[in-house]
Parts: sequence; structure tokens; C-alpha cells
Amino acid sequence: MSKINVGILFGGQSAEHEVSLQSAKNVIDAIDRDKYNPLLIGINKNGQWLLSQESEFLLNATDPKLIKLNQAGESVSIQLGSEHQKMLQSSTTGFLPQIDVMFPILHGPLGEDGTIQGLFKLAARPFVGCGVLGSAVSMDKDVAKRLLAAANLPVVPGKVYRRFERERISAPDIFSELGSPVFVKPANMGSSVGVSKAKDENQLKAAIAKAFEFDQKILIEKAIPARELEVAILGRHQPKASIVGEILPQHDFYSYEAKYIDENGALLKIPADIDQDLTLRVQELALSAFKALECSGLARVDFFLSDQGELYINEINTMPGFTKISMYPKLWEASGISYADLIDQLIQLALEEFSETHPS
Repeated sequence: MSKINVGILFGGQSAEHEVSLQSAKNVIDAIDRDKYNPLLIGINKNGQWLLSQESEFLLNATDPKLIKLNQAGESVSIQLGSEHQKMLQSSTTGFLPQIDVMFPILHGPLGEDGTIQGLFKLAARPFVGCGVLGSAVSMDKDVAKRLLAAANLPVVPGKVYRRFERERISAPDIFSELGSPVFVKPANMGSSVGVSKAKDENQLKAAIAKAFEFDQKILIEKAIPARELEVAILGRHQPKASIVGEILPQHDFYSYEAKYIDENGALLKIPADIDQDLTLRVQELALSAFKALECSGLARVDFFLSDQGELYINEINTMPGFTKISMYPKLWEASGISYADLIDQLIQLALEEFSETHPS
């Protein structure tokens, strides 16, 4: 039986470019070479697609602070509807081997927001992860919260502002309604990029300016004294939830640095120290959120457990980190699915979904 060609797409133009490089390295190292033939395609920060050689596709690969995409790769272009059904063409050697399934290990805008998923749809290629709709609505924290609330699922109280409304934001009104402190975050960004905690008017002003650097729309949310719980979801028609894990931030909050740079930035407690009834409740809410946002394949659902015992859905991530310190693969490993088996299941889910929507 011939191997399945897997196009592993990584890098990208978002602020999470370096996270994607780390995630891709781990997936490439772990993928079953007896079953899959990986083709490495890096996207630089200018949006150029580069065919990368495995031996040299990263610079400073072991240092998350300095990791970079090697720009020496051969430029490739996307060809839609080619007669041989080969999606990518190099600038020098013609069409690349047919890619049987795409694995977009891209985090943030232009990778996790439905855009690249739409491209794969146009190219009639199977791909790992959520579709266009699930990716788009999950990426936009404002839209996701509205849909979750409409499904009677608990979300964190907050307010939404667009850039043109910036002058209308009143710090006294914000603190009066939401209390102090508050969290300020871009609507369309992940990995805590652009997120700040604000306790007074000056901090709020700075936090708003920072969040608007990353998006045209921001959220200002109540800071709830709480524990942070996470659940990994895997599957399609009958998705399953992993055991529940807990994040114990060693910084002021679970920041980008704590997630990906500082190996001591957070402690991961798997399983979380909660009772069975609460575990089942968290898993049930996670699956309900996955379905409410039209997700498929995989996602990580993040919760706050307040000091009063109330659960709130913080966000859902449709292409969670796959780095060596990331929660998604760790949760599944603790639930009985190894890293390599997890990659295999994700690819098989993508092929299964494609076969259902594109019957021969």
C-alpha cells in the first residue's frame, strides 16, 4: 500500500508564526513514516509559500525565542483545478507530487480563521481540522461568545468595541460595569497575543491600544478569580472529550510567554484536581461548545472555574498548539492516545470527512 502524501503547512503571517514553527517541528518528528510521506511547506511572514527540506527547514529550532523559518526553500505556487489534480507547482521543477491531505499547523489569522480552509475547499483537498464556518466563528471571540450564549452555554461577561468606537470607550463605565481588574484582548487572535490585564484607567488605555494593534475589534472582559481548566476534543459525528487538565500560571496570567517561551511559565496538572461530577460537567460543556460552533476534527476548549464554583467557557481553539509543552497533545496522551496516534487519527478524520462530502 502506497504512503499517503501529507502536506504539512506551517509558519504563516499571523503573530503566532513562531508558535506554528514549534508545533510543526513536533508533528513532523512524530508522524508515522511507514504510513505517511510528509511534504513540508513553510509560509513566511510575507505570505510566500516555500517547499522546505526536513533537514534544514528551521533555524534555531531548539530555541523558542530565536526559532525562524529557513527562507532558502524553493518557492511554490497554488494551482487550482489542474488537470492532474496536483495542487502545488514549484518555480523550477514543475508540479509537486499530489498531496493527498493537508495538515495546516497554522495558528491565528490567515490560518485558523477559515481562510486557508476555504482555499483547500477550492482545491478539493482533504484537510485536518474544522471547516470554513467552524474555523471562522471560533476564531472571532465576539461571534463565538454570541453563539455560545445563544446555545445557553456560560460565557464571561464583557463588552465589544470596534476601532471606530475607540473614543467612546469610558474607563469609569467599564470598571463600573465589569469591576476591576479587566482583561482586554483582540477579537481575532490566539495564544494570548495582544492580551493585557488592566486595573486602572492608565492600564486600560494602554491595554486598549495594544489590543487594537492586532485587530479592528477588541473585547474587554470581567476578570474572574478562577482556576483555568482545559479539555481536548477529537472527532466528527460523535466527538469525544479528553480528561480535564488544569493550567497553573506562574506569571500574572497565562500569557504568550508562559505558553510558549518560558518552560516554567505554567504548570500543567493532568488530570485536574476536581471531582468526577465536575469533570463530567466540563466535558459535557466542551462537547456542547464544539457542536454549537460547528467544529469538526479537533479543538481545545478552555474554561474558568470561579471561586464560587461557576463554570465559564473562556474560548475555543480550533488549531491548538502542538508544541512539546502544549495542552492538547498532553491531554490526549494522558487519555490514552499517543502523539503519533493522535496525528494519525486527525489525518484519518480528514480523509473520512472528504470521502463523505466528495463521493466518487
